[in-house]
Amino acid sequence: MEMLQDLKWRGIIYQQTDEEGLKNFLDSEKISLYCGMDPTADSMHIGHLLPFLTLRRFQQHGHRPLVLVGGATGLIGDPSGKSEERKLQTIEAVEHNVNGLKAQLKRIFDFGGENGAVMVNNYDWIGSIDMITFLRDYGKYIGINYMLAKDTISSRLETGISFTEFTYTIVQAMDFNYLYQNLDCKLQIGGSDQWGNITTGLELIRKMNDEGAKAFGLTIPLVTKADGTKFGKSESGTVWLDPEKTTPYEFYQFWINTADADVVKYLKYFTFLSHEEIDALAESVQKEPHLRKAQKALAEEMTRLIHGKEALQQAIKITAALFSGDVKNLTAEEIKVGFKDVPSFERSSKGASGLVDLLVEAKISSSKRQAREDIQNGAISINGDKVTDHEYLLSEKDMIEGQFTLIRRGKKKYTLIK
Repeated sequence: MEMLQDLKWRGIIYQQTDEEGLKNFLDSEKISLYCGMDPTADSMHIGHLLPFLTLRRFQQHGHRPLVLVGGATGLIGDPSGKSEERKLQTIEAVEHNVNGLKAQLKRIFDFGGENGAVMVNNYDWIGSIDMITFLRDYGKYIGINYMLAKDTISSRLETGISFTEFTYTIVQAMDFNYLYQNLDCKLQIGGSDQWGNITTGLELIRKMNDEGAKAFGLTIPLVTKADGTKFGKSESGTVWLDPEKTTPYEFYQFWINTADADVVKYLKYFTFLSHEEIDALAESVQKEPHLRKAQKALAEEMTRLIHGKEALQQAIKITAALFSGDVKNLTAEEIKVGFKDVPSFERSSKGASGLVDLLVEAKISSSKRQAREDIQNGAISINGDKVTDHEYLLSEKDMIEGQFTLIRRGKKKYTLIK
């Protein structure tokens, strides 16, 4: 399917500056295009993914992606979507964040081959520009009235905006112009909040280059959830791409818990499954929602893409063990990941402990009498195995890799004994 038609089918296009012109360009030649992000943290979160995955779709159609990390713009601060000034970062902090983001972006793109992705940092061409050059060579081309008409700026006039953030749109426009002149970049894509910055870039290209200079802009819709809650947040907070901040298991769980009302939209947005595959999964949502085939496909595709096959297999293994209650085949590391948020209790020694006393000490059962009843009724499991002997002594043989014992009361109440 033709590139723009595929994006429309997936619901990815929000705005375009010249749909027919871009279509003709894409039909006639392979182009370079870019998407950028500022290094406000050392990891991306899933709210950053859609523009970059869209850039990857262009790469799959033979076009060359330019992946920009804003080492310069990150020192300034984008006013879009905020009601107050962003706290300025040090150069050292920005450099640290840039390195973290580069490593993650390399998982998404193919950097080899004829149309291999190119990683660029705008500090390389903006960092050495002096104030006189900025004002004379760039500032004179962008009018104040033009900038005040931008939503990202006009929305801040009452609450206040510094000259630093006011000039952000010009600095980002310099990026587009630089890439246009030096890397033959014809298209910038970004989130819907970047429309003003993208069109400023097109204005600068039009004024600073030969007559007939042609470039394009395309924005992507804000990702929303059907229930109105914010996309990209789990119960434990932001879903990061860094496995140290959000484990691959937690990442997998976020996607597999997608609501039926959202899952087909997310399959179209985020995965590279074919139209036929997605249509079949959409039918499954309607006819056999209890099987959750669409959610499993979404979780597997996204976890494999961001964390790799091994991490996906570990996430599936932990999920299956938690569902079945058979946790004794998990490693200590897998238990640490899968049970990170469950209550824990630290035993004072590795010696044998009476199960009844331990259940009370760990607040699993409310009293010794309740503990005995829980054991007798088959409500207590140790590492997935039911224990019905209230004289049972917990010892080292019940510890997984000498570190943990998992006690479950009922079907879902786990406690991690350390």
